[in-house]
Amino acid sequence: ANAGARGPVGIVAAAGTGLQEVSVLVSNAGAGISQALGTGGRDVKQDVGGLMFVEALRALADDPQTAVILLVSKPPHPAALKPIAAACRKIKKPVVSIFLGAPPDVAGAFSAQAATLEEAALVAARIAQAGAPVAAAAAVRCELDARNAVILKEAGRLAQELAPGRKYLRGLFSGGTFCAEAQIVLQGTLTGLWSNAPVGGAKKLEDALRSRENTLVDLGEDEFTVGRPHPMIDYDLRKRRMRAEIHDPETAVVLLDVVLGYGSHPDPAGELTPLVREAAGQVRVVCSVTGTDRDPQNRSRVATALEAAGARVMPSNAAAARLAGAVCSRLQRKERFRC
Repeated sequence: ANAGARGPVGIVAAAGTGLQEVSVLVSNAGAGISQALGTGGRDVKQDVGGLMFVEALRALADDPQTAVILLVSKPPHPAALKPIAAACRKIKKPVVSIFLGAPPDVAGAFSAQAATLEEAALVAARIAQAGAPVAAAAAVRCELDARNAVILKEAGRLAQELAPGRKYLRGLFSGGTFCAEAQIVLQGTLTGLWSNAPVGGAKKLEDALRSRENTLVDLGEDEFTVGRPHPMIDYDLRKRRMRAEIHDPETAVVLLDVVLGYGSHPDPAGELTPLVREAAGQVRVVCSVTGTDRDPQNRSRVATALEAAGARVMPSNAAAARLAGAVCSRLQRKERFRC
């Protein structure tokens, strides 16, 4: 959990780090959270059918402190989506959904449907501040389109700084939802996408300890966490993997999520900045920092320390994935042209 501002946006989430990301983005956008209710990822699978998701929806519908409801999950199984959509149609409050990688909401159950956690959070915040879901969604998309144009320009500059032969993206995630979102963001940008927790068109890694082409690894999967603390708490495994990726002559960008809050490492900047400096001149490190300035680690302080060491800190996980993907896409096209 993070220390965010109180406000009118209520969240139901079947994704832990997804809940953290949207809650801090809403808070940092000036809106704030009424309640943030996590159901666990299994709740939206076939065997459970969204039972707690629907109960949480009903609770927020009845909560006088909640004016806007934000739903966060990977795509629910149809057996769960059906009762969730039915419950949303009965709610008179605006409902914004981010079901990562899900098809469009053809049934019209939601007031707005977003493609990324960042878009969903900003739309919910905008609705809370100004009303009108359709207008809020359109305004946020315009803002993100403008920023994406800036990202593409920056990607060209960063690509020019890297040595020939460096072309691949290596993502090392502590949050499973962040790993999934990055894969979705990158599917239209990069080919040869691999993961130990693949979604969409990504392929399954045969060995999660060895990267292939563009690799995104969820270090919070059971294969890494049995018998050891979660990577949000213990950075040892991620640091060892990061050092290996930096010294791989084909690595161009290392992509990281840095998650703050209660239950996370007290000094992530202290853990990561030596490796960011080690990467300087060889590999670009791109990351996002999920947290607020009220968190024990203080988001601004962490971001400033990482940037001073040479990392590029983006405002969200989706933005970090876009920048990293755009850099590597340029390098890979250049490599094909050279061949």
